[in-house]
Amino acid sequence: MIENFKCPKRGIQKYLKNYSVIEISLRGIIRMAERLGRGLGDSLGLSLTYSASKVVNSVEFVISDQDQEVLRTLAKKVAEIAARPIESEKRKLWYQHNDLEDTRPMIFCDPENGWYEIITPDQLLCEGDLARIWEFKLRKEIFWGEQMGDDRVIEPIFKVQYVFREIGRGMQETIIGGGGNGSYRWDAPLKDYSELESLHFQKIEIDYGGTDRLLNLAREVFSDFLKVELEGYWWWSLGLTTSLVNLRGIEQVMLDMYDHPNELHRLMAFLRDEALLLLDFLEANYLLSLNNQGTYVGSGGFGYTHQLPQKDFNGIKVRTQDMWGFSESQETVLVSPNLFAEFIFPYQLPILERFGLNCYGCCEPLDKRWSIISQAPRLRRVSVSAWANERDLAEKLGENYLFSRKPNPSDLSFPKIDEEYIRKGLRETLEATRGCHVELIMKDNHTIGRNPENVIRWCQIAREEAERIRG
Repeated sequence: MIENFKCPKRGIQKYLKNYSVIEISLRGIIRMAERLGRGLGDSLGLSLTYSASKVVNSVEFVISDQDQEVLRTLAKKVAEIAARPIESEKRKLWYQHNDLEDTRPMIFCDPENGWYEIITPDQLLCEGDLARIWEFKLRKEIFWGEQMGDDRVIEPIFKVQYVFREIGRGMQETIIGGGGNGSYRWDAPLKDYSELESLHFQKIEIDYGGTDRLLNLAREVFSDFLKVELEGYWWWSLGLTTSLVNLRGIEQVMLDMYDHPNELHRLMAFLRDEALLLLDFLEANYLLSLNNQGTYVGSGGFGYTHQLPQKDFNGIKVRTQDMWGFSESQETVLVSPNLFAEFIFPYQLPILERFGLNCYGCCEPLDKRWSIISQAPRLRRVSVSAWANERDLAEKLGENYLFSRKPNPSDLSFPKIDEEYIRKGLRETLEATRGCHVELIMKDNHTIGRNPENVIRWCQIAREEAERIRG
């Protein structure tokens, strides 16, 4: 029996709002407090801005004079790093890479939960909750710039997200387990399709007053050193299947493909229409932001491209067609290509149609689904997970797509990594992908063996092998 089971990779998915402050679930509060001690962090080490914004909005927007001094000192350091010539060089390479020009393989490491083993609570000097979150974010930038050794560009920018309220669908899963950042399962609420009519579309309400307070506070703290920007970042993925299995359950969804196909199609149509309505709302209300520069897009890599926004962009109203889009379906990894083509991809396709460039995939292997996925419009970045047939996908992708390779994150989960094993795996990837536009992405780490040196060495090894094999 396949139970509803997930590692808590995406953080807290449901939350409530009390006027200007979003109050996230007690389980989420406990998990985050365990990581950052007196303050709060997000379950992704602030990797995914969407989740990070929820966490920031869960605390009081107050920063003491003492905490401000700590933050300003760190912001000044970030600005100094961002001014280095190498940052411009890396930025140029990402532009070339994303526009399908020939470059060396690009390297990026985001250890996600491993960040809490790099920047531990005892390293944080701030006392206030919001200050500790921002301090954590700045210290990450400094580590990336001074020690990581990958190709992530340190930008002289501090981004702040909107304060908002999300009105749910009327049904919510019950989480079982998950304490101490452990795995969890859930009780899916949609027990019978007769209850489908009780579902309603999720909606977003913007707290403009709270947003202004947060933005002005950030400007007060950082504007001497960093450009403070308001960023609309409303989703990580528009793949739909996370919501699907949360509502119905993983095993039940697979059974539904045979036992209740018409009803499953209705549920997928509901989720598709919900996503399209959200995009309409965000676009109409000027709430979208361009992601064609240093924004993390897809499941790895950055948005730098000269091909977005569209030539008729007016500089004010961002449309989905001016942006990168992203979809995946990790939850259906055990579903056959034919069933995926029938029940999943047709509902993702209208969403992907709206975006100027697209990314597809995360941890799921795409080699068996490529004939379907390749139909995505303006597809550019393709995830090649540790469980994919990389040689097969290298042949299929060629020079027409970005080959976004994700080595197994468990390679870094030991106190002392097996460097020769890691080197061998990277060498095989680089040999197999001659003629491809390759990026090596280390992510999805739940632990780095409590040894920050692991991520540094991985980046060093990746660079050595890339230079040796690809020049």
